[in-house]
Amino acid sequence: MPLRSVCVFCGSRPGGRPAYAAAARQTGAMLARNGWRLVYGAGDVGLMGEVARAAMDGGGDTMGVIPIHLIAREQGRRDLARFVVTEDMHERKKVMFMNSDAVVVLPGGAGSLDEFFEVLTWAQLGLHHKPILLLDTDGFWAPLARLLDHVVVEGFAEPSLLGLVGRVADVETLEAVLREALA
Repeated sequence: MPLRSVCVFCGSRPGGRPAYAAAARQTGAMLARNGWRLVYGAGDVGLMGEVARAAMDGGGDTMGVIPIHLIAREQGRRDLARFVVTEDMHERKKVMFMNSDAVVVLPGGAGSLDEFFEVLTWAQLGLHHKPILLLDTDGFWAPLARLLDHVVVEGFAEPSLLGLVGRVADVETLEAVLREALA
């Protein structure tokens, strides 16, 4: 069976609740435990750093992808199994996505939302069928889910859009969904 890879989009900041960092660490450990490669933004800050350190501590395979202009700002980790430097943010997203079998979005800011909406749009257009999962730690993604519902109700997307995104409450559920999706 080929190596399975999970792209994790998440914040370069820790956020305002300790639960976010705890969930990031649990996610990294869970990926390593299952033998799935972590594909992420290569930073050693915020939730990115938490998920990567946990994956590496668990003996997991890691691939980091970072644009050249963010290496210093996000403290790019060069001790990953694979470290890819891109020219810009768009290329970063593309490389991360192309090297993964599923996408998981942890809490994050504008960058994480940008990443989420790009892969969601690609799915809506039929360009891929990879699972997209929101890890809804402490209900973080509830406002986004309401926005997506609103977009459908207001006629800007078909109801099928909502089926392109899964929302899971905890890492245990995330693991079960990924096991099924990556089998």
